[in-house]
Amino acid sequence: MKIYQVGGSVRDKLLGLPSMDRDYVVVGATPEQMIALGFTPVGKDFPVFLHPQTKEEYALARTERKSGRGYTGFTFHTSTDVTLEEDLRRRDLTINAMAFDEAGNVVDPYGAVIDPFGGRLDLASKTLRHVSEAFAEDPLRVLRLARFAARFHEFSVAPETMALCKQLVDEGEIAELVAERVWQEISRGLMEAKPSRMFEVLRECGALTVLSPELNRLWGVPQKAQWHPEIDTGIHIMQVIDYAANKGWPLATRFAALTHDLGKGTTPADILPAHHAHEIRSVELVAALSERWRVQRDVAEMARIVAAEHGNLGKLAEMRPASVHDVLARCDALRRPERFVQILDACEADKSSRRAVELPESAGQPYSARADAMRALAAMQSVDAGAIAKPLSQDGKSERIHDAVREARIDAIRRAQ
Repeated sequence: MKIYQVGGSVRDKLLGLPSMDRDYVVVGATPEQMIALGFTPVGKDFPVFLHPQTKEEYALARTERKSGRGYTGFTFHTSTDVTLEEDLRRRDLTINAMAFDEAGNVVDPYGAVIDPFGGRLDLASKTLRHVSEAFAEDPLRVLRLARFAARFHEFSVAPETMALCKQLVDEGEIAELVAERVWQEISRGLMEAKPSRMFEVLRECGALTVLSPELNRLWGVPQKAQWHPEIDTGIHIMQVIDYAANKGWPLATRFAALTHDLGKGTTPADILPAHHAHEIRSVELVAALSERWRVQRDVAEMARIVAAEHGNLGKLAEMRPASVHDVLARCDALRRPERFVQILDACEADKSSRRAVELPESAGQPYSARADAMRALAAMQSVDAGAIAKPLSQDGKSERIHDAVREARIDAIRRAQ
């Protein structure tokens, strides 16, 4: 029995990066031997075990063969004669197909990492390259590749690997992926350092057309240069999500940033570059995309609010107090003030990302509309709704409570402006 540390932890150590998780492959062992050593079996499709002390995962060396379409439909083979190289061959990218010994040390007699597929060379040349023809057997690897491009955004995709991705798209394999796995990869990619790279890769191979035609059609759609110097809506969206990533904002903010302008892709050609009522169309498209990808309810709900209200939140200073009140009410700002801050973060990404790109020296300037929104929220919070409701309820006028509280909050906003 021999145990090796493989995958991302090896790659990250060679890059000098911290690694959160370590994966291990066990060569020359049986499930019975692992159990006898105190390991706990947890694998469903193939033998995976938890270490008795560290609880880290140890998988028996395996090979796999495609037996169906999409992500599912694989036949796995594990036995004591499966070699480390055979196990590494089934992995996605060369930079993820290297090995150390169990303790994280080099194991080659010449003092080198076990690297049968040239992963170290690809690290040096900053190239994302598939390991073998097995890459084309799993369409989910297209999304994994795109996600790694978002993490290692200075890396380029090898031409032959991009060709395999295009092949998977052309053969209809991308359409076979289950929604949960698609969203898992998309959401993880949104949380990487430069999420725009993920969408660049998905667009280049044609996968984005399948996964989200709503997003894909934004490229080439013009906007007024007065408000959008980048003009192209697709480019704008990429700037927005990268801005949110640079700020370290959470997934809900980044997804809202990604989807807030989906309606611009369906603007009638005869009114371009204007986009009248695109917010209404955006809300419908956000709902459809969220349902198709099985996006978490709270993430989808916040994206819907941002799509509907980002324009209004940017011009509160121009509105009457009653309108300001109603915008914040639709955002549910009083009940969920922390989420309201995240909504404003997404709006900041929309407004400030273009400034950060076009005028880098002004990128640190505050988003002025935030102060307007928070001042209005503070004014609404200052109203004691209970004190207003109590006498009306005692006088049998409960039906007037809602309007009375609303008027008091509007008046508070008026005094705060």
